[in-house]
Amino acid sequence: MHIKRLFYRYRRIYGAPRIHKVLGAEGVFCGLNRVARLMQENRLRPRSVRKFRLTTDSRNSRNPAPNRLNRDFVATEPNQKWVADVTYIPSRQGWLYLATVLDLFSRKVVGWSMATRLDSRLAQRALLNAIQARKPRAGLMVHSDQGAEYYAANYQSILKEHGFISSMSRKGDCYDNAVMESFFHSLKVEELHHQQFDTRDEARATVFEYIEMFYNRQRLHSSIGYVSPVEFEERSVA
Repeated sequence: MHIKRLFYRYRRIYGAPRIHKVLGAEGVFCGLNRVARLMQENRLRPRSVRKFRLTTDSRNSRNPAPNRLNRDFVATEPNQKWVADVTYIPSRQGWLYLATVLDLFSRKVVGWSMATRLDSRLAQRALLNAIQARKPRAGLMVHSDQGAEYYAANYQSILKEHGFISSMSRKGDCYDNAVMESFFHSLKVEELHHQQFDTRDEARATVFEYIEMFYNRQRLHSSIGYVSPVEFEERSVA
């Protein structure tokens, strides 16, 4: 059964709309309602949604940058607008913190870093990794919340050195960075909430595989026409 094969191929996270898109791409044509009915009959239910908490605390931020992004999450070319944030991953060994940078053009994760401590160096490494991978020009907007790791002098110095424009969410408003929150939501619902890690290394390996092998290269994103970020960027260049 094509539907069951695709459901398990994509980690049991796709509902009927995405399964329907993949079937069409493979040359198997049937109606969306039929896909939904067959999934229901075969008890193919996507993994359930669970809530997650925000990690960074922006209540005591000093000298934040203006909210220049202003919830305009559309970019017309790569390296025009990036968003950044930090989240945490539990293990029996202790917390593992993940800093991520995402390009709004393709929704691709372009830089990320993990550490056992939440400090400004974590966010800096993720940003520097993104710069090294993408080599963006001056004028790029980099949006984050008002967490201490983002208004830190060293982080802001990197932005100024490269001629980037700093933008920050308003205090306590997660919707100002909704695309990054959506990525963390997907990571946790689709992967992390269904596992318990004995060590941080196990968590690191899982996050690496999810970002680099699945999210960027395989996962279909409705906001970019049900293709992966890598495919979307390849099509934009062609």
